[in-house]
Amino acid sequence: MTARIYLLVTSPRLPAGLLTAAAWDVLRAYPVFAPAESEQAEALRSSGVPVTVIESDPERLLAELRPAPTDGDPEDEQAVVWLAGPSGDEAFARTLGLRLAREPGLAELELMYGSWDPPGARLLDAVSVMDRLVSPGGDPWKRRQTHRTLAPYLLEESYEAYDAIESDDTDALREELGDVLLQIVLHARLAEELPEGEAWTVDDVAGGLVDKMIRRNPHVFGGVEVADIEEITRNWDAIKKAEKTRDSALDGIALSQPALALAAKILQRTDRAGVAVPLPAGPDLGARLLRAVAQAQADGEDAEQALRRTALAYADAVRAVERKNVVAPE
Repeated sequence: MTARIYLLVTSPRLPAGLLTAAAWDVLRAYPVFAPAESEQAEALRSSGVPVTVIESDPERLLAELRPAPTDGDPEDEQAVVWLAGPSGDEAFARTLGLRLAREPGLAELELMYGSWDPPGARLLDAVSVMDRLVSPGGDPWKRRQTHRTLAPYLLEESYEAYDAIESDDTDALREELGDVLLQIVLHARLAEELPEGEAWTVDDVAGGLVDKMIRRNPHVFGGVEVADIEEITRNWDAIKKAEKTRDSALDGIALSQPALALAAKILQRTDRAGVAVPLPAGPDLGARLLRAVAQAQADGEDAEQALRRTALAYADAVRAVERKNVVAPE
């Protein structure tokens, strides 16, 4: 007779009881044990599956592998199910696996996934952790922040993510995007504390984003036929214009962005709107810079990135000269 222990692992980020058909078959066929009460155990009981809570000890679970009745089919599988806790009970599984490796005749261990984390599941963890930090008893610094006091950090973290992109450092980019996400989740959690009628949540942020992505991409979600990327861009602009009541093609431009990037965005919007306005012809620095940005766009270049790269290269040259001029100690 084959003795088997099913280690059933489920996602704590999905509703309890939302399991695969294979998991339900095993749960209904064999005795189920769990290390503690949980929402999953409660859901199973409500569905008619008994769950017995026992201590988290491999020897205790092995003791539940009782011999089959003498009149039973010797080929029948003798098995129990261990309903892992939300963390997956890795230490328990490791200890049990080592125990069975020393004495393989006791039972076979089979890891079964009853449910998996959906893509983006760890975002739920980020929201949960932030809620703990901002709630009473959490982090005093975060609790006393406002959208205005946090604004410089959002800008700083975005610039650091930009630096990672410019450096082609994808590992650094992953980390820096996490810092940007922290700012987003924190802003959303603080917004929950706004007066009634003004408050909003991270779900409102995500919901608005989802609606916007679907609405502005009818070639993907609405069956609209497009010939090329240029037509996609025109459709995007038309949909955006219909969404927002604006008096000018320049409305909505972020005015606090760096000056070269701001100039490029203004010129881009002006060109796309078909508004013909001559560039300033004066000799002052601002006029000359604006003309330089316009020329960069005409040449297919990004003035902001070009100046940034040149400035950083110059900084490297300065450091090289500094190192060369350092007199080594005697």
